[in-house]
Amino acid sequence: MSTHEMDTALQYVAYVRKEGRRHLIEFPDAPGCQTFADREADIYSNAKEAIEGWIEAHLVEGMDLPHVHRPPKADERSVQITISPKLVLALRFRSMRSERGWSQAEIAKRVGVSQQQIAKLEDPDANPTIETIMKVARAFDMDLLVSFKKIA
Repeated sequence: MSTHEMDTALQYVAYVRKEGRRHLIEFPDAPGCQTFADREADIYSNAKEAIEGWIEAHLVEGMDLPHVHRPPKADERSVQITISPKLVLALRFRSMRSERGWSQAEIAKRVGVSQQQIAKLEDPDANPTIETIMKVARAFDMDLLVSFKKIA
């Protein structure tokens, strides 16, 4: 998805299949990210924890997130896992910056904030202000959209 088509949520597809008594959960867009669930009821929460941990590790290490997709195998079913808004922001800012080839220092200069404030936007543990998020979005010629969705 291009950054021009920003979602309010970001989802990763998990493929689930039985392996003995357990459920193997793999993410085709996140190489090496997999986990198990003993019970059907634990699939979503275990998958969410695994993919968010994988994303956080990649963000903290400054690594790009690879996207290698494969179709599901015959014995697999897909499950959509929605990641937290904090991670969505960090990923979106990293990807917008990467697409344009801008450094954090370049964005900071455009926005009029410190490079450390820009770095915080890509840090999954940081809590940037809405004001900073809006300033950076404008630097990318983007609007910040916020929506609320009833929990199913």
